[in-house]
Amino acid sequence: MHIPSTPSHSKTFPAFTSVMAMTCLIASFTLLFVNVSLADGKISQRVDGCVVMNASQAHTNESRLEWEFELKHPGTFTVQVVSSIHVSDVESPVTVELDNQTLRHDWKKVYLIEDGLVWEHDQSLELTPTRRHTISIADGDSIESIRLVPTGYVQSKILISSESYFDDWIQMHQSPEKQAALAWLKEARFGMFIHWGVYSEAAGSWKNTRIEKGQGPKVAEWIMNAFKIPRKEYRAFAERFNPAPSFAVNIARLAKDTGMRYLVITAKHHDGFALFDSAHSEFDITDSTLYDGDLIKELYDACRAEGIEFGIYYSHGNDWNEGGDGNYANVKARNDRIGVPTKEQGKNLWDPSPNTHADYLNDKAYPQITELIKRLPELRIIWFDGEGLITEKQAFEFYRLVYQLNPSILVNRRIGYDFGDYVDAGDNKTPTENQLAAKHFETCGTANHSWGFKAHDHHWKSSNELLRNFVDIVSKGGNYLLNIGPDGKGRVPEPCVKSFEKMGEWVKTNSDAIFGTQRWTTFSEGVDRVKNSPSKPTEFWFSAKDAKVYAMSLVPGESVVRVLSLNQSTGRITQLRLLGSDQELKWTQTNQALEIDFTGVETSENGYAIEAVLEDD
Repeated sequence: MHIPSTPSHSKTFPAFTSVMAMTCLIASFTLLFVNVSLADGKISQRVDGCVVMNASQAHTNESRLEWEFELKHPGTFTVQVVSSIHVSDVESPVTVELDNQTLRHDWKKVYLIEDGLVWEHDQSLELTPTRRHTISIADGDSIESIRLVPTGYVQSKILISSESYFDDWIQMHQSPEKQAALAWLKEARFGMFIHWGVYSEAAGSWKNTRIEKGQGPKVAEWIMNAFKIPRKEYRAFAERFNPAPSFAVNIARLAKDTGMRYLVITAKHHDGFALFDSAHSEFDITDSTLYDGDLIKELYDACRAEGIEFGIYYSHGNDWNEGGDGNYANVKARNDRIGVPTKEQGKNLWDPSPNTHADYLNDKAYPQITELIKRLPELRIIWFDGEGLITEKQAFEFYRLVYQLNPSILVNRRIGYDFGDYVDAGDNKTPTENQLAAKHFETCGTANHSWGFKAHDHHWKSSNELLRNFVDIVSKGGNYLLNIGPDGKGRVPEPCVKSFEKMGEWVKTNSDAIFGTQRWTTFSEGVDRVKNSPSKPTEFWFSAKDAKVYAMSLVPGESVVRVLSLNQSTGRITQLRLLGSDQELKWTQTNQALEIDFTGVETSENGYAIEAVLEDD
């Protein structure tokens, strides 16, 4: 159906254009790690870990353009070149040398931004911070800039915006409000993700056929896309969606019992259904279901009562009911002209609404974000998703809108074009040590094989497996956003509840090793990287806080345990304690290891954590 620019409800909302016309008033301050020319002409690294060198910053060496740069954050990088669009018909835009070595292999055209056409080299490069690096290009007349992008970003399909947008974004991102919010997130460490909507009524099947027989992702919330369900037919799920009134209190308590500090719920997923009362769509909890209330506001209030901070997920790029074709036809026509591949990105090409995607953004998406921020004054996070084919200008407008309405709200990277305040490596993915970005990271993960409720998915992860994910994330300084998928009534499957409760016992006992900690010099030792391998007594994950180092184990302490990374070369240990216990530990620190005798000491079936206090230098 067509979404009118003026809502049919009695509620009113000022035109979005007037909101976007507001002047963003930001106090001036020094920008840290912004990509600028240093006093000696070198280029520094940006806050997102990228190094961006534009043509005006280069100096000429015979027929080559040359830049020098330094790295504060080493790692693996991918070289990108931004060229004028008129060179899109060539096989390679330039010849590039990095530290006097020619980059061979192939270049490919990957995407278009306002600065030009982005080409990407197919070979990753390991770079260190211990030296100044030089990069140069020949035949650079058509080149706008050359960029070094963390390879983890490329693997996660994070697009990098034009420089003008970055310059405006960094001022908002570096504001005192945003930095205070980021400090909170880094300490919070552990959150609950909730995928819930009318798709929960389908429970992973359509007309007695499981989603595994459909197209695309096999997760339950994609069922409309998997079976290409027409919009009118899909709305029948909403007519049956009538959650139990106790859902909010029950879920908030589960989050608290699991040791979680914050919660993020799908206010609107790709299907376009809003779990809240919206003036900008009739496909919402108030107008399309029998439920009498606002599910988002009720859960917000329940979380506040339990001391759980609150965030919402919002699919801004995808809306299968009211988002047209997601701008697919326009983007494909443009990309075909310049030879850039176009993927469907989960767009509704089977039964698109007649309005344009731009109409959807202006009449529904931007206004609904405004509704949520105004209705939830203590909102902590907006977790965007489905960015797919939106433009960098549109992604930037979402970020700016959120900032103007409440500068303390954090935004994740899936808003698009690297405009997030923090990053993730993808669903159920934790970055490896050489993929860690300059920005803070969060891993979102499932408790089984689906995000939304799938009645036939009984592959529940054990509490030990979930803890294994968690301590790995904590050791790398990140956050864990662990998902539940309630059924249509709002009930969480019992096996999931039991795993969460056992996990919560460990988290609460060992909270000192988790919350408010940072990465230590060593992330882990003895860890078996084989997926689903059982935990072993030789495996430890580490975190740190001031002079304290924490070693986390996921098996009960038995006999003598050796922690190699806490040998005497690390520093002299002055105190050692078992977290959550007043039992005395017998221990010795040698040149080879810290040796702890657990004889007669009781620990959990899911392991333990120890706190070692190191002598001040």
